[in-house]
Amino acid sequence: MDPAAEEEYVAFEKKVKRTVYIDNLSPKVTEAVLESALNQFGNVKNVQFIPNYLEPKSMPRAALVEMEKDKQVSHVIEELANYPFMMSGMPRPVRACAAEMEMFDDRPKRPGRRIQCHWLDPKDPDFEVAQKIKRLVRKHSSEASYLLKQQLAEEEKLSNQQAETLKTNYKKYELIDNIIGDGTARRLAQHYNMNITDA
Repeated sequence: MDPAAEEEYVAFEKKVKRTVYIDNLSPKVTEAVLESALNQFGNVKNVQFIPNYLEPKSMPRAALVEMEKDKQVSHVIEELANYPFMMSGMPRPVRACAAEMEMFDDRPKRPGRRIQCHWLDPKDPDFEVAQKIKRLVRKHSSEASYLLKQQLAEEEKLSNQQAETLKTNYKKYELIDNIIGDGTARRLAQHYNMNITDA
């Protein structure tokens, strides 16, 4: 067994323990935004977005975020599970869980492991199992795609409502500011015998 390969694999296992998987990210979230958001839990060493080859770019994204220490990972997971954590002002609470080895595309080969591949004969009993798995994966993919589209539509509706509320509140504050600025508030206060102080 190659000692260098074994050492590389041990280092990779430690990296996995220091990494948190962040899911349901807005497409607008950048590496800098994610890093600054998670720096409050500890030092972020590396951010790696996981590309989604099956869905359009507007679909939620996921990332692997490597922290400096193992404990920071559990802290991030606990906080994001208990409280909604918004990024980039989007109404989409992100989710977090511990990273797994299979999530890394650059994972080294396990020392001493051999992978063998062969074609299945249609008469082989495992052939039917493989066909069922294939159909199940396609079904799951179409269901996930539909749910994500529904989720995005709901989020867009919520985002529009929030923008409308923000505009309405801004107009109210602008109206109040104008009433105070042109002296209308002072005149009304005198008319109704009320005390008004300048803020």
